[in-house]
Amino acid sequence: MINVISTTEVTGEARATEFQMLLSDGTELFYRAWFPREPTRKALVVFHRGHEHSGRLEDVVRDLRLRDVAVFAWDARGHGRSGGPRGYAPSFGCLARDTDEFIRHIAQTHGLSIENMVVLGHSVGAVSLAAWVHDYAPPVRAMILVTPALRVRLYVPFARAGLRLLRLISRRQRRFISSYVKGRLLTHDETEARRYDEDPLISRSIAVNVLLGLYDTATRLIADAGAIRTPTLLLAGGADWVVKLSAERDFFERLGSPIKRMRVFDDMYHDILHEKDRRDVFNELRVFIHGVFSREEPPSSVEDETAHTWAEYRRLAKRLPFFSAKRLWFAGQKLFMKTTGQLSGGIRLGWRAGFDSGSSLDYVYANQSTGGLFVGKLMDRVYLNNTAWVGIRQRKENLEILLREAITRVLDTGQRVRILDVASGRGRYVLETVASFNDERIEVVLRDYAHANVEAGRAAAARLGLKDVTCERADAFEPCSYASLDPKPNIIIVSGLFELFPDNQPVRACLEGIGDSIESGGYLIYTGQPWHPQIEMIARVLTNREGDPWIMRRRTQRELDALVAEAGFEKVQTAVGGRGIFTVSLARRS
Repeated sequence: MINVISTTEVTGEARATEFQMLLSDGTELFYRAWFPREPTRKALVVFHRGHEHSGRLEDVVRDLRLRDVAVFAWDARGHGRSGGPRGYAPSFGCLARDTDEFIRHIAQTHGLSIENMVVLGHSVGAVSLAAWVHDYAPPVRAMILVTPALRVRLYVPFARAGLRLLRLISRRQRRFISSYVKGRLLTHDETEARRYDEDPLISRSIAVNVLLGLYDTATRLIADAGAIRTPTLLLAGGADWVVKLSAERDFFERLGSPIKRMRVFDDMYHDILHEKDRRDVFNELRVFIHGVFSREEPPSSVEDETAHTWAEYRRLAKRLPFFSAKRLWFAGQKLFMKTTGQLSGGIRLGWRAGFDSGSSLDYVYANQSTGGLFVGKLMDRVYLNNTAWVGIRQRKENLEILLREAITRVLDTGQRVRILDVASGRGRYVLETVASFNDERIEVVLRDYAHANVEAGRAAAARLGLKDVTCERADAFEPCSYASLDPKPNIIIVSGLFELFPDNQPVRACLEGIGDSIESGGYLIYTGQPWHPQIEMIARVLTNREGDPWIMRRRTQRELDALVAEAGFEKVQTAVGGRGIFTVSLARRS
C-alpha cells in the first residue's frame, strides 16, 4: 500500500514528497522523498539517528546538493509520524527487517534498482543498516555509516547488567528508559542544539529491549565485519559523547570490503551532520556518493566471498594446544554432556544420531522436553532453549511463511503445485504447511538420504491424512537423480543442507540438479547459516551424523545468493531469525 500525502518545493531544485506505506505486520510507515527535476536511476536512502525522524534531514538533503539523485528517508517505526509505540520495536532485528521491506518498496513503487542505491545510516540507524547489509546481503552500491552506535556510552555503572535484569523480571511488559542526550551533547552549533531540544517529534525514550538488542547486534557486527564486502564509508566524531570511537575503529579494521574509507572529524560531537563547520562532512559524503555511482562495478565471483569463513573453518579444524585453558574448558563441557548430560533426551539423541541429524532436528522442532528423572527433563529444557535451537524453530516458522507464499503464488496462476524437498529429513515443516492449505491441487515429493527419515516422512503424511505425498530415498548432491522427476516441480526446497558441507562443489552439484529440474518461473526456497555465536563450542564438543567433530564452514548470505544466482535463480526476499543465525530465502527461476 502507498499513499501520497503532499508535495512541496525545496530550494527550487527538488520536490519533497510525503508518502505512507504499510509494513508486513500492519504498521504504518511514513517517509519523505526528494526527486530531482529530471528522471534518474540513482537513489540515496537515509536512515535517521535514534529518537529522530526524517524531518530532521531536510537541511541534510539540501546541503548534499545531489542534483541527479533521488533521496528517500523514513520515520522508523515508533518515531516521527510513523505508527507504533514511541521508541519501541518488537526486537532490534525487526528494524533490519523493516529496512528490507522499505528498500524493496522503494524499488518496486518508484521503479528504482537496488543495484543503483547508496544507503546511509546515522547512529542507531547506522547499526540497523549494517545489520541489514550483513544479514540480507542486498546488492546496493555502497553503505555510509555516520557515527554508528556500535557502543553507546552508558555513564551509570553496571547499567547494561541492570537493564538485562529488568527485562528478565518484566518480560511481558514493555520497559523504557529516557535518553540522557541533550542537544548540547550532539553539536557545538547552538541553533541546531536548540532545534533538537524543541522538536516535538523527537522520541525521548527508548525501549529496553531495543537498547539491549542494539548492543548485541553491534557485538555480532564487530565480530563478523569481515563478512561485509559492500563498499563502505565510515564517518566519526573525535569528541563524540554518545558512542565510543574505539568500537567504530574495531569495526572498520575488520570490515571485509575491498573498498572502504574512514574519516574522523577530531573536534566534532555525535551529530556531525548538524555540527559547526560541517562543510567538510558534506564534501566527504558528496565525493564518495558521486564516486560509487560513476565507478563501474567489477564482476565478483563466489570465491571472492569465501576467504573470511574459510579462515575460520581452518582455525576450528586445528587442534588446540594440549594444556590451553580453552581446550580444558571444552573438554570439560564434552565430559559433562557425555555423562550426566545424557539424562537429557535431546543430548542423548544427539550423541546417538548426530547433533546435525534429521532426528535431532525433528526433536528440536517438537520442543517437548524428555529425560531421566526430574533433573533430566530440566536439563533437556535448558538444551532445547539454547539460542541455536530457538533459532532453528524460528527458521522453521520462516520456512513455513515463505513456503505458503510460494504455494499461493503458484495457485494464483491456476497451476497445480508440485513441491520437491531435496533433503527433507522427516519433512515436518513441509507436511504441516501443506496440511494447512487442505487443497487437492498440491503434490509433494520428500527425498532424503537416510532410510529412517523416508519412513518417518511416510508415517507423518499418513497421520496428517495427506494423500499426494511421495517419500523416497535419493542423494541431493547427485545431479542425475533429478532426471526422474516428471512432471517437473515448481517449488523446490533445500533446507539445512548446504551448511553441513564446507566445499562449494557439492552445493553447485545440488543447485545444478535443481536448476535443470525445476519449471521455468518456479521457486526455490533455501536456508543459510551466515552467523553462529557458538560455532567453536560446536566444533570442539559436538559430533555430526558421521560421528566426527561437527565443524561448520559458515556461508555468508552474499555467498549463498551468488551460488543460487549461478544456477539461474533471482532472489525475491530473505527472512532472518534467531539473532541473525539462520536465514530463509525465496528465489525465482529466471
